[in-house]
Formats: sequence, C-alpha cells, structure tokens
Amino acid sequence: MATQVIVLNGGSSSGKSGIVRCLQAVLPDPWLAAAVDSLIEAMPASMQTSDAGIGFAADGGVSVGSQFRELEAAWMEGVAAMARAGARVIIDDVFLGGAASQERWRKALGGLDVLWVGVRCASEVAAGREVARGDRAGGMAALQAEMVHRGVVYDLEVDTTHRESLDCAGAVAARVT
Repeated sequence: MATQVIVLNGGSSSGKSGIVRCLQAVLPDPWLAAAVDSLIEAMPASMQTSDAGIGFAADGGVSVGSQFRELEAAWMEGVAAMARAGARVIIDDVFLGGAASQERWRKALGGLDVLWVGVRCASEVAAGREVARGDRAGGMAALQAEMVHRGVVYDLEVDTTHRESLDCAGAVAARVT
C-alpha cells in the first residue's frame, strides 16, 4: 500500500514546518499540509482565555482543556477523511501527551498507511530558533524538546540540530512508498 499520511511530531521550533514545505517540494505527488498551529489559529480567541480551551503559560507550558480536545478530535477525523478520500496529507503536530497523543492519531488514522516521523532538535538550538521567531512563549521549545517524544514509536527519526530541512525531508521522502 502507498503511504497516505506522514505524521511529523516534534517540539516547538524543532523544524517540522520547514520539513513539511520541503516535502511538498520534493515528493512527486501533491501533499496537503495539516498543522496543529492551523487548528489553533482556526479556533475562536475565546479558546485561549478559557480553561476548557488551550492556554499558553509565561514559562512556555501549554495546557489543553475539554473543548480543545473535542475540536482537536473533530479536526483529526477531518484530516483522516481527506486522506481516505484520496488526498495525501502531511501532519505537523506536537504530541504534548507523548504516547497518548500518538494513540489519538492512530485511532483517527486507522486503516491508512501512515509514516510516523520524529523530528528532534537539541533544546538549546530549538530555544534559539524560538527567540528568532518571536511568536512563541519563551521556554516552550526547551520544555517540549524531549517531552513530546516520550513513549512515541516512530518509523523514522530526523534531527534538525545540525541538519537542514531539505536533507531531513529527503530522508523522509526516501521512506515514502
């Protein structure tokens, strides 16, 4: 069976978005990008001021509530439906719950051919990228660098600490069937 979905999991500022753009450029067929950041941007602003939504602490911590989880589950099912309808999809996510987050995706993507990719980056490098971006709470990259990978099982891991997005995308593309 041909790969239908690529799931990239890594902490904030680990380089996932750059890898997604490079994959879209190097893979022979068109692939849609589905990023958790886009889900968050699509939510009403009130979701960021409610305990039931998503909260970003001054130290970079992220908390999610029941309404966020409900919308996230619907989004996951929608992404899976696109893949089942024939679109190839690259998912850019941050598994805040480690293995539990992967399990939610496994459930939504059941029956699809999925390539699971861990995107690693040394916390100090990711923290430097975070400062350069200027659109993240300070400390988020360092907090997430290892946490998002706990208990997660991958088909492939790439490390962007000293490797360019295009090189990482090449490694991923080589595993796409």
